[in-house]
This record gives sequence, structure tokens and C-alpha cells, in this order.
Amino acid sequence: MAQGIRQEFRDELHQLEAQAMGGLDLVVTQLDRALEAMKYQDVELAGMVIMDDDRIDGRYLEVNQGVLGLLARQAPVATDLRVVAALLHIIRCVERMGDQCVNMAKLVPLSGFEAPKDKVILDHIEKMGICARQQVGFAREAFQSRHVELAQDLVRQDAEINRLNRAIFQRAVAVGDDPEVREWAMFMVLVARCLERVGDNTVDIAEQTVFVVTGLFREFTHNEG
Repeated sequence: MAQGIRQEFRDELHQLEAQAMGGLDLVVTQLDRALEAMKYQDVELAGMVIMDDDRIDGRYLEVNQGVLGLLARQAPVATDLRVVAALLHIIRCVERMGDQCVNMAKLVPLSGFEAPKDKVILDHIEKMGICARQQVGFAREAFQSRHVELAQDLVRQDAEINRLNRAIFQRAVAVGDDPEVREWAMFMVLVARCLERVGDNTVDIAEQTVFVVTGLFREFTHNEG
């Protein structure tokens, strides 16, 4: 009887983990759309990103309430308990990354369709977007496969996003005296900040991966990368 209850518990836990990992897939979709909307100044696509955030919020509620309901019915032990704690943290990261995609989408109509642009900043934004997308994918893979080395490597990957973020800020400061260019550059600084926060959240997920595997939690530092 007890063994059957434990199996039922683990089945539910596996389902909740699959839902959380699916949330990361939703983030990738939103990130792709937000970056495309930014690149082509597509206000309609940006609006879709904003509306579709309800799907990520809904996923957050499903997993959060599912985990809490599971805890109310049975007290997990050992590795199961670590997975439960990690899922509560990860789904919060998913929700935050979704919010950053929305923040980028909201900047699309503000940055101006015919605004003068700077190629260096645009190239950096594109590179940051590629890095952020890859990090979300690797964070998902690391947690799903309990791959500690892949999780730890996200610190190295995140250092590149941070470098590009600083480069965009420095370029925006030095971009010139044209008020329209400077205003557009400031919007791009905000976009870069959103992407930098997405990267930070993938590192948070990586930390949870190591916690589940080892039972020890510690924050990663960029010296490890």
C-alpha cells in the first residue's frame, strides 16, 4: 500500500517537472518572438508576446499549486524533497523570464519604426538574443538530465551575455549627439538588460540542478566560468 502511494507521488512529481520544463519551451517561443518583433519593429507581433504571457503565468500557477497540493498530501524525503523545492524555484524563474520577454515587447512601439539605428548595438543585441536562447535550452537540458557539468557551464555562457550587456551600454553612451539616436540607444540598453536578466535566471536554474543532484546549494560565481 505504502509503495503504491510512493509511486503515485513520484508519478505526479514527474508530471509537474514535465510541466515546468514545458514552461521553459514557452519562454523560448516568447523570446524568439520578442527578438523578431524588436528586429523588424513588428508592433503586431510584440502585441502577441504581451497577450501570450498569460500562458506562462498559467503554467506558473499550475506547477506552483500542483507542487503545494502534492506536499499537502504526502511529505517527500531525500531527492524527492529537493526536486520539489527546485521546481518551485524553477517555475518562478520561468515566470520571470516570461516577464522579461513582455518588457522587451513593450519597448517595440516606443523605439520608433523609422528611428535612426546603430549597427554595432543591433549586432550586440542579436548576439545576446542567441546566447539567451541557448542558455534557456541548456538550462532545460541540464535539469532534465541532471547534468551537473552542463549546469556549471552556464556560468561561462552567462559571462558572454554580461560582456555584451556592458558593451551595449558603453556604445549607447558614446553613440553620438543626435537626440533620436541617443533615445533609441537607451531603449536598446533596456532590451539588453532584459536579456541579461533572462541569462541570470538560467544560472539560477543551473544552481537548482546541482542542488538536486548533490544535496548542496551554493550560488555560482563567474570566476567558475
